[in-house]
Amino acid sequence: MAAPAHGSTLIPCLRYRDAHAMLDWLCHAFGFEQHAVYDDDAGSVAHAQLVHGGGMLMLGSVRDDTFGRRIAQPDEIGGRETQCTYVVVADCRAHYDHARVAGAEIVDDYEEKDYGGAGYSCRDPEGHLWSFGSYDPWRAA
Repeated sequence: MAAPAHGSTLIPCLRYRDAHAMLDWLCHAFGFEQHAVYDDDAGSVAHAQLVHGGGMLMLGSVRDDTFGRRIAQPDEIGGRETQCTYVVVADCRAHYDHARVAGAEIVDDYEEKDYGGAGYSCRDPEGHLWSFGSYDPWRAA
């Protein structure tokens, strides 16, 4: 099934302890744009949407609710993750340089890939693992 004209049908969801700060950081460091932000009565992020190209990321504040009890933060499980979001970027080298200067913890350095494109992996300030690359599997197919 092809992706709809409005964007991807797969949308990663993350929780952050300081979701407001991470909204700003993700936009500055990784190039996301705020699409929607909804605070709860306590001033925490109940739900937010960031966009990057045709993709979207949903996030909210860490909280002890039904959904939140199903998700562990990386620092609670030794810095490990059970999944990693891959983001296609046009200029991977420039993205890598910008993210590094913005404070991303680089865990896999920038590298030209044998299968095409380039990529790198990093962690955001709360430890979530990200992978960025110029390889676009939609175009390669």
